[in-house]
Amino acid sequence: MDDEPALLKMMSVYLQRRGFAVTTSSSTDEASAMIDAQPLMYSVAVLDATMAGLSMEDLALKMLQANPSLRVLAASGYPVDMSRLEVAAPGRVGFLHKPFTPEMLADSVRRMIAAQKETEI
Repeated sequence: MDDEPALLKMMSVYLQRRGFAVTTSSSTDEASAMIDAQPLMYSVAVLDATMAGLSMEDLALKMLQANPSLRVLAASGYPVDMSRLEVAAPGRVGFLHKPFTPEMLADSVRRMIAAQKETEI
């Protein structure tokens, strides 16, 4: 989820090229509706931390509660306090500082999915 169309497209295309199935959202309302409709469909949510509407923290908490195996990767060019999310969902949240390279994004998503698989065993 990101409100910058070019960045959202770049992230989507790059992750798809790396073999990930990707669903995109350009608003917090749209992302919230997506998790309401199919909460268990997603493994990792990459959320822009500074979007209009529902706060990233509130959206992430909603997503984490709806899907007990979901991982959330917050992305921002600004410092973000992740402590509330880390307490609510230990080991299920991460942070990626913007600007990041496509490789950094893919590596972060890959690590989160690997951690998810380890906890399912």
